[in-house]
Amino acid sequence: MAHRTRNCSFRGASSRPGTFDTTSLVFNAKTFNSILDPVRIPSLRGARFLAPYGHDGRITSLRDFVYNVIVNEFSGPKPRDEVLDGLVAYINDIDFLPNPKIAPAGRLAAQASLAERRGEALFFKPFPKQAELSCAGCHVPGGTFNDQMRHDVGSGGLVKTPTLLNANFNAPYFHDGRYGSYEQVVDHFDRVFDLELSTQDTQDLVAYLNAVGDGERPFDKDGVMLRMKEVLELSSVLEVAIPAADTAVVSLAVTGVGAELRELTERIPDIRNTAIGGKDERLAARAILKDLVLTLRRIDLDVAAGRIDDAMAEYRNFAQLVHFDVPVALKKAEPWSLFNSDVHQSHYTALGRILPVTSQQSQ
Repeated sequence: MAHRTRNCSFRGASSRPGTFDTTSLVFNAKTFNSILDPVRIPSLRGARFLAPYGHDGRITSLRDFVYNVIVNEFSGPKPRDEVLDGLVAYINDIDFLPNPKIAPAGRLAAQASLAERRGEALFFKPFPKQAELSCAGCHVPGGTFNDQMRHDVGSGGLVKTPTLLNANFNAPYFHDGRYGSYEQVVDHFDRVFDLELSTQDTQDLVAYLNAVGDGERPFDKDGVMLRMKEVLELSSVLEVAIPAADTAVVSLAVTGVGAELRELTERIPDIRNTAIGGKDERLAARAILKDLVLTLRRIDLDVAAGRIDDAMAEYRNFAQLVHFDVPVALKKAEPWSLFNSDVHQSHYTALGRILPVTSQQSQ
């Protein structure tokens, strides 16, 4: 499943993209404290290796952490054990991106630049004023570049050591997301621990951090087939949940898959947009996506009413459409969809001309 949501930019709930304030009214009225005190949104990559959890490392179990986020931070209902176990299993399956710049023992690979190697030497070097400390002492190479402990690094109490793996993709940095770059992070440690770094030292450390924090990202071009792959993955749980008459899981699956299908529908402009071609193709694609959403709704209602056989019949129809008819219709419409950059631009240019007129008429 594509991981598409990390930005949080609600007014009054975030200081910058990549942070959020769980004591904001947006998230949890019960803990609202009238103070903007956001924390950094963590990456889920390699989470199974990164206990303890929470920026302050107060929760030892990933399961307890997920429960706390749902119930306490976001004031949600207590999830059933099966739902909680499913979420944990999903998170455990999200792995680090491979990084060929790091050798098996955690040292830089042979192709490292001179700057990166100088940075690595500084990374292992004891601090001038506190010889018992070093960067590598907490960000231990050879594993996940963290010691799974909490430390006071002059950023506001004890915070857990973050991993450096794939960190290039996880800005902003520090528990509250106060820093947007490695340069700022290195400057912080230089000031707090009096490291006496030269300009060259800073550049070398940043080069090293960039090397360690890198990763190979397997990009799939966004399009109708990738979106339908996500629909298949999400909806597959219905094959087990419907016979088990598990109304909660069925409802969750229907809600999630329905949202994916509605989002996909929005990527195909309706026939009122005459600035682009493919009218018949767009009409057919939107109609079959609407049928899928309605089928899901019927499945949800059937299971809630105990009509399991009817729900399974609807699911078999849904699966048939998703595997065969829908991909054909969507591929025909894709050249006229917003996945086509030219159509995307034409569509929003047309909307830009319509909106001012609509606004004036409403006045």
